Amino acid sequence: MTECNQEALRFEAPGRREIVARFDGGTISSDGGALLLGEVERRTRIVERFAGCLRDHRDPTRIEHSARELAMQRVLGLCLGYEDLSDHDLLRTDPLLSSLSGKADPRQALAGKSTLSRLELSTASAAAGDRYKRLALDFDAVDRLFVDVFLESFAEAPEQIVLDLDAIDFLIHGMQEGRFFHGYYDHYCYLPLYVFSGEHLLCARLRRSNIDASAGSVDELVRIVGGIRERWPTTWILLRADSGFCREELMSWCEHTDGLDYVFGIARNDRLVEMSQYFMGVAQCAFAASMHSERAYGELEYRPLTSWSRSRRVVVRAEHSRHGDNPRFVVTSLSPDEIDAKALYEDLYCARGDMENRIKEQQLGLFADRVSAQTMAANQVRLYFASVSYVLMHALRRLGLKGTELARARCGTIRLRLLKIGAQVRVSVRRIRLALSQAFPLQELFAQVLANVRARAAPTG
Repeated sequence: MTECNQEALRFEAPGRREIVARFDGGTISSDGGALLLGEVERRTRIVERFAGCLRDHRDPTRIEHSARELAMQRVLGLCLGYEDLSDHDLLRTDPLLSSLSGKADPRQALAGKSTLSRLELSTASAAAGDRYKRLALDFDAVDRLFVDVFLESFAEAPEQIVLDLDAIDFLIHGMQEGRFFHGYYDHYCYLPLYVFSGEHLLCARLRRSNIDASAGSVDELVRIVGGIRERWPTTWILLRADSGFCREELMSWCEHTDGLDYVFGIARNDRLVEMSQYFMGVAQCAFAASMHSERAYGELEYRPLTSWSRSRRVVVRAEHSRHGDNPRFVVTSLSPDEIDAKALYEDLYCARGDMENRIKEQQLGLFADRVSAQTMAANQVRLYFASVSYVLMHALRRLGLKGTELARARCGTIRLRLLKIGAQVRVSVRRIRLALSQAFPLQELFAQVLANVRARAAPTG
């Protein structure tokens, strides 16, 4: 007989049988691998401490979802690829997500989109008196958390670390607060400031785009370096950034701070090009002999006419190819005795490009650029949630994937290969049993990652 159920989805299949599908499988989760994230969270307490940054003004007798449950639900959702709050109207019934978020009874539903939306829209100044938006995020506490997680990832103080700074555009389409047109990117956008050390995220600050790329960087670095110095007083710190951060304020601050050096790109100008003609001539002669792209390196003592307070060491990379001259310049506080020109440019400065991969990983894989809320404060909260999601995913990579085939995998690849596992969830009085897909091809790797997490990270707190 003909079935009139509109929820039935029919597909063609070889042979005489037809394929009929419905979303009526019951307690089945598509994210069985999220168990690994739960294991990492239990040992690092990243999301729990992030939830501790929420100032809760709600009546304790009327709370259905705790601050930790709300934070964990939203962070896990981003890690698992659910960027929209509307996704949670159905995700809230997933017993696995409910259990990992902290519900005592996994059959109890999580928060819906409206509750999560109020979490993002609450502000510290109004939360105490607002009727609905009563959970406000303490931005300063979140900033300290990123530095603390970074410090805790080391068993002992390293001899040296590198802090990378960069700015990137977050495209916006509506009439959000702080909306400005940026001539370089050629669209309306925000211009957030990022600070990374290797793969560790230390700062994600949303900013308007009508500012210099380096604006506010000294304030952020004073906070970050101060937190690092409290734990590691003798660690040498190198700041690294492109020409957008080659500013007198930042360089002067580095030069007056003990144990701190810098290497910044410097924008090409006619005077620098003229001063580097000798090195460019060397590259041109080498090209004439080999007919291949050739490079020559040299050094200058350079000071702009008005913008710098002193002369500084500038390294020249003079390159000539069939396309012509291509000089590049880097300014640094490091002396020639500490590192020569070639090593400084090729081995030290060029390595900063990996930071751009980390930003793209957060932006594309964890939806950091979803800044469609009306106010900048709400969009900063969204950026914080994406950042905490990145920190949790990086903890999984750092603790569980080291030495495996996915040791350098991006967050999106980790999600696809390890977290997206079909699982049937059975809840009884004594246990929650997950029947993971028998056809999952990375079963051995999954077990190895779990063993690595348990071996390399002891529970904290």
